[in-house]
Amino acid sequence: MKNKISALVLTGLLTTQLSGCMGQMGLSAMVTKGNLSAVDNRYGRAGLFVLMSPIYGLAATADLFIVNSVEFWTGTNPVTGRSPAVVDMPVEAIFKVNQHLNGDLTKAPLPEIKLTQATIEAKDENTLLMVLTYEDGSQQLMSGLKQDKHVDFYLDDTFIARVGLDELVKYQQS
Repeated sequence: MKNKISALVLTGLLTTQLSGCMGQMGLSAMVTKGNLSAVDNRYGRAGLFVLMSPIYGLAATADLFIVNSVEFWTGTNPVTGRSPAVVDMPVEAIFKVNQHLNGDLTKAPLPEIKLTQATIEAKDENTLLMVLTYEDGSQQLMSGLKQDKHVDFYLDDTFIARVGLDELVKYQQS
């Protein structure tokens, strides 16, 4: 009898725990937003994070084991009210990656770069030039060339990315 009860409890725990690990983490996002809204200073935010660490832990635990389970089974996150559930969304809707990004820029880890100065100059109405000066005195030229509905970015005349104008407007608004 004890084995049957143990097996039933274990099955119940695994069912709820394994279904709840993927979700929007709405409570954790609310705590983070509260932290970032309370102080407009990186040191203050870091200090507040340390003080609030028990709250972060409780929020993450509640998200993982309760809120995300409700999201999994109902399709809607009860904290954020957003649907569909994360597990029902295509990966492209969750992780937005610029498909025009040069492959060399997707490899990690990147070396530590110590930028000391950046100057911007408009060459003409469709071209911006940015001179990047590093701690060792070396320089690089980054340029943005507007064409139709996108901007092509170059670093020392090497193409690195293409970004749509609508993407840039959304980024600027956020």
